[in-house]
Amino acid sequence: MHSFGYRLNVLLTQAVTLLALMCVIASLSDTLNVPSPSADVRVLHINWLHKQRNGNDEVSLTMNISADLRSTFTWNTKQVFVFLAAEYETEKNHLNQISLWDAIIPSKEQAKFSYHTINKYRFTDQGNNLRGQEYNLTLHWHVMPKTGKMFSDKVITTGYRLPETYV
Repeated sequence: MHSFGYRLNVLLTQAVTLLALMCVIASLSDTLNVPSPSADVRVLHINWLHKQRNGNDEVSLTMNISADLRSTFTWNTKQVFVFLAAEYETEKNHLNQISLWDAIIPSKEQAKFSYHTINKYRFTDQGNNLRGQEYNLTLHWHVMPKTGKMFSDKVITTGYRLPETYV
């Protein structure tokens, strides 16, 4: 006869193995989902562009951010993290990314949204590289599943330029 400890060990091993198998199946089922999200970001107004006391440029923007990310939600989705970044090039750096706004979307019902907002985080550059600078606004989203690997994607909106002079 086997001891109680041995029987408990077998039971726990089988339970953990079954749980791991269910997690693998859940992760694989998410690969069948092909999301088709849509997003639109527009700069409505440049509130100001000025030089800070330390010599850095800073910009304040009024934006309209709207997106429909409902297709990214499946039964395995825990939440979706969304952020808007301004991206531009300088002589020193090929890619500068500055996060302007972010949000956590906990449910499919909240995944279709439209925000009229100013940038939540400072749009600053070390130095005076922002005057007359061309930049893109990129809306990134990261789908965080309950189990399995994260999925991320983005929509890039091009064609923006900051003023040549301080406003």
